[in-house]
Amino acid sequence: MGRLLAIDYGKKRTGIAVTDTLQIIANGLCTVETSKLFDFLSDYLSKESVEKIIVGQPKQTNGEDSENMKRITPFVNRFRKLHPNIPITFYDERFTSVLAHQAILESGIGKKARRENKGLVDQISATIILEDYMASNKDSNLFP
Repeated sequence: MGRLLAIDYGKKRTGIAVTDTLQIIANGLCTVETSKLFDFLSDYLSKESVEKIIVGQPKQTNGEDSENMKRITPFVNRFRKLHPNIPITFYDERFTSVLAHQAILESGIGKKARRENKGLVDQISATIILEDYMASNKDSNLFP
């Protein structure tokens, strides 16, 4: 079984999270400059078995796609051409940034550290996307 990999795609930075090989635990992996995302993914995929990629789908509160989808769609299309054997799916990422900020505040990380590590929010957001995706699939598998 391969890992699941989640992407919180951003204009400048992209958060990445992965599961263990048994797909039980989701962990933040890193934050990558979006301009270097394809290089990072190619390198990672050459070393690790990834079963599926989950990309956060940014939506507005009314359910419509947000502005960032104009950047995400070309990324996904290019990824599918480069890696046709790895399925890629979207997952609603509404409020993940808010939840990530809350988690950081509750963790006790100081204000200075939060300012210096802006990518932490992206990494935690990717982890939340992955955890939510895993939970929703687990629930759907209980009731065929």
